[in-house]
Amino acid sequence: MTGSGMVLSPHPAGWDEALRLALGDLQLDRWRSTKEVLARADSWGQLTSQSQVLASAAAKGRAIEAWCAEEPGDAYALMMLARVLTQRALTAGRAGVDRHSLLGVCTRALEACVSAEAVWPQCPIPGVCRLAVATLDLDPYRPLARTAWAAPPEKLLLPGPWPLLDAVDQLDPCNREAYHRMLQTFTARRSGALNFARYVSDRAPLGSPLRVLPIYGFVEDYALQLRSGRGGAISYWSTELCRYHVTRARDGWFARLKDPRSASLLDLNYLAYGLGVTGLPGAAAVFEAIGPFATPAPWEQAQSAKWWEDSFAAAHRNAMRETRRRR
Repeated sequence: MTGSGMVLSPHPAGWDEALRLALGDLQLDRWRSTKEVLARADSWGQLTSQSQVLASAAAKGRAIEAWCAEEPGDAYALMMLARVLTQRALTAGRAGVDRHSLLGVCTRALEACVSAEAVWPQCPIPGVCRLAVATLDLDPYRPLARTAWAAPPEKLLLPGPWPLLDAVDQLDPCNREAYHRMLQTFTARRSGALNFARYVSDRAPLGSPLRVLPIYGFVEDYALQLRSGRGGAISYWSTELCRYHVTRARDGWFARLKDPRSASLLDLNYLAYGLGVTGLPGAAAVFEAIGPFATPAPWEQAQSAKWWEDSFAAAHRNAMRETRRRR
């Protein structure tokens, strides 16, 4: 419960009850409900999103290995194994393991991607996993893979895993996670993230969640300024550039959603934050789509309150107050 009395229940499944049950089963090393959830996905985007959430939980257990042992050759099982091994590689990278150990876990993840692609070549998710592994490739002089430092399509952009992104784009154009992994690559390298996010957003079609991408870049940039003691929220977020991209996310993505509750919880939270700090209208509808499922990011990255939940609650109150004033 926040200081305003709002009851939050952060959960990666959000409004998706079937996904929630599958996550619970994975904690008990049960995989059949995971298979059922994945089989019901009606788009590559939904399958990508659900498999990412499931892999984060499955990486802590042995459920997916058990699935692969019981149903060898199953396309969903092999895709999920690539997901799980990639998640473990990311965890190892964040933990700061030595280069030799990191290379080993990354190699196993990439080998799992090859196996998954062999049985399901149409699936973009192994390619997304390759992009995730590329976020760990931070040394251009000792690269884990040459594809992580390829030349960009335009001069204003930096070298990165562009061939990997192109491969995913051929299977699922504008795959949300693929572009977020690219953004994470530039963020980890501390250069080029915001330019990349703006480049992608300006080319994203109407209705694409990639229109939210610049807000991620702005939040990271603003958080860096906060940590260095430079600037403030008003001077940063009141610029025309910030307002332009937040408006594009609101009108070109959120306003066109048929079911806002099915959207990425992170995207909704970032848009709600962006609308609040820029003073643009429309945050109340975004908060309604979020419901009790607040996500720590971006609130904990660029907050003034002691607890991120309080930052979320304050923004929620302001949005509802603004809505009442406009009526």
